[in-house]
Amino acid sequence: METCHRRPKGDPATIGEQGLPQLTKILVVDDFEPFRRFACSLLQKMAVFEVAEAADGLEALQKAKELNPELILLDIGLPRLNGIEVAKRVQSFAPTTKILFCSQESSPDVVREALTRGFGYVHKLGAGIDLLPAFNAVLSGRRFVSSNLEPNQAIAVRAPRHEILFCSDDTAILDGLTRFVAAALKGGNAGIVWATDSHRSNLLQNLRLHGVDVDAAIRQGTYIAADVSEPPDAARIVASINTLKEAAAKTGNTHPRVAVCGERAGLLWAEGKTDSAIRLEQSCSASAPGTCCPSGRIAGSRLRRQLSPVRTFVETP
Repeated sequence: METCHRRPKGDPATIGEQGLPQLTKILVVDDFEPFRRFACSLLQKMAVFEVAEAADGLEALQKAKELNPELILLDIGLPRLNGIEVAKRVQSFAPTTKILFCSQESSPDVVREALTRGFGYVHKLGAGIDLLPAFNAVLSGRRFVSSNLEPNQAIAVRAPRHEILFCSDDTAILDGLTRFVAAALKGGNAGIVWATDSHRSNLLQNLRLHGVDVDAAIRQGTYIAADVSEPPDAARIVASINTLKEAAAKTGNTHPRVAVCGERAGLLWAEGKTDSAIRLEQSCSASAPGTCCPSGRIAGSRLRRQLSPVRTFVETP
């Protein structure tokens, strides 16, 4: 059995701060290996006794039968057998096993169908923020649905976003950076990016191709591009964000937001320094009260074994 983490003997097996009943086994099912590592890294902080992994639907069924886990974290778009069918079959032989879906799918129809088979649904856009609360809720017998999937979510209330983008190549990296920054600048907000020299240059070209007047944004002080090798400094980050907000406010935006994206955490992921990458994202959230650090848009890739670093995005309120 592939195990992500084993709790030391004698260590209390509780989840989060609520002292939930002992959890002995959990199965993480996703065909994207970096996401499985990401989920396991979060679970390690919860004193989970043991965590197994599966990369496709049929393997998930096999391991579910072997391990009888208390909870299965289950993707929907799986090879060989989709997640909803996996959940249906698991219920036939392990009715007490709780299913928590975690998928990029956001269609109301898909979410509703999944919730007929599971206790919760985490949208991968917000997995970094939502996974731990979702585990706590589902293991306590309560339902959990990511807030951006709630049908009655108030549009006027814009919570901070913390996203991670797993990229297969430079094209995917630049596409993600372009869409994130373009959306901010076109909306009259501000943006800052920490990236390599080549990515910063190509990003400028892409933004212009997407109809963004990035040259005007640079002159107005609403767009900053910095080198990824620049040492991170919390005070400097806060000062930069405040400067960007002030510049955006001068253009007439009364409630400006700042889109922050960078490759620092991604480089740590690429080097296998998962804990350091997560700590960097957490410190980014803490460095400026009210900012939302990127944890979670997690995009799959067909080039599973040739993964480029994760790119993290932040948008501040």
